[in-house]
Amino acid sequence: MKHILTTLLLCCTISLAFAAQPKVLVFSKTKGFRHDAIPVGKLAIMKLGQDNNFAVDTTEDASVFTEANLKQYKVVIFLHTTGDVLDSAQQVAFQHFIEHGGGYVGIHAATDTEYDWPWYGKLAGAYFVSHPAQQEAVLHVADRHRSFSTQALPDEWKRRDEWYNFRDIQPDLHVVLTIDEKTYTGGKNGDVHPMAWWHDYDGGRAFYTELGHTKESYYDPLYLGHLLGGIDYALGRKKGSKNIGVVTLSDTH
Repeated sequence: MKHILTTLLLCCTISLAFAAQPKVLVFSKTKGFRHDAIPVGKLAIMKLGQDNNFAVDTTEDASVFTEANLKQYKVVIFLHTTGDVLDSAQQVAFQHFIEHGGGYVGIHAATDTEYDWPWYGKLAGAYFVSHPAQQEAVLHVADRHRSFSTQALPDEWKRRDEWYNFRDIQPDLHVVLTIDEKTYTGGKNGDVHPMAWWHDYDGGRAFYTELGHTKESYYDPLYLGHLLGGIDYALGRKKGSKNIGVVTLSDTH
């Protein structure tokens, strides 16, 4: 009898933990340039969810953007979206999702998205303008204390990626990473060139990172920890996660 009660208690505990697990939707529809990092990016986020107690659905079908369907999610992640990916009804549903406390995470080309929808540009925090050739550059941590996304990063982080120039940078952003334009060629945003940020917006929470163009990013524990910190913020977690399960090459085949 004791063993039966123990088993039942364990099952109930597991069931309650599973029921309490927040859900995240990864959206990667493209109507312009399509990044070849999308497949490994999905796998990496699924692995982060598996290791850090959040469930992950992935889709490129914009028809899932209805008010009823979005209610099951805590966060929507725009992974390398490009162009006009939502129609007017889908835009309204997503806006209501944010207004009711939902979270948004934008990765890299998420700022190359929905140029004709000003509300989205303000949510994302800026719009993409241009980029030079991929090259190494030095990033500086601008805020370590108010963001889970930078707590494990070095003060100066040298890495190779594709570096965006931005327009319509919003004034309310809490910038957590900047790029040093003196360490590469082609930067056009000046001495304070933001690369990652968060802000509370229109009732919800929004985090954006410019990093992540390359497939190699999703094998990099430092990048994955940075991304996980942004997801934690969007989820509204008070304590950052620490489990970085790196995707291996065998996972991509």
